[in-house]
Amino acid sequence: MRRGVLIILVAFAGLFLSSCGYNKMVDMEEQVSSQWSQVENVYQRRADLIPNLVNTVKGYAGHEQETLVGVIEARSKATSVNVDPSNLTPEAIAQFNQAQEGLSSALSRLMVTVERYPDLKANQNFMDLQAQLEGTENRIAVERRKFNEVTQTYNAYIRKFPQVIYSGMLGFEKKNYFEARQGADQPPVVEF
Repeated sequence: MRRGVLIILVAFAGLFLSSCGYNKMVDMEEQVSSQWSQVENVYQRRADLIPNLVNTVKGYAGHEQETLVGVIEARSKATSVNVDPSNLTPEAIAQFNQAQEGLSSALSRLMVTVERYPDLKANQNFMDLQAQLEGTENRIAVERRKFNEVTQTYNAYIRKFPQVIYSGMLGFEKKNYFEARQGADQPPVVEF
């Protein structure tokens, strides 16, 4: 008799959880994790292009050693910071963003250095790498926007009635957005 009651309770719980949005919350949480992986993927693509860019610049501007080393070190730091999609805390995202901003800053300094070398700017390999980096920066913006969209959809869903009643009890917590760094609304100052 107990076994029969247990089977009925398990079946009822399964029906209740699937009809109350549990499965949808799981799917949406997975979308957030998947989209975060895409964000990391495009940042990795950028990091993978940098050694080729540095080597190309080194051939023309080898005496700009400090700038080249700065780019290599920033790349190393940026690729060492990984964020687990299940732990998208504001601190983890800020640490990831800070490392990526350091790499962006180093790349900007490199591009300013390149301005002094007209032969390098005309080099086809350099122009191809620069175009790939520009395309990757656009991809980064797109993937970050998509991440924030799926995060917003997930956060809104778990906070709506009736999910708000049990989403926290079932382990579904609000996810954090990928936010622009403070002062990103101000244009950068480039000095030659």
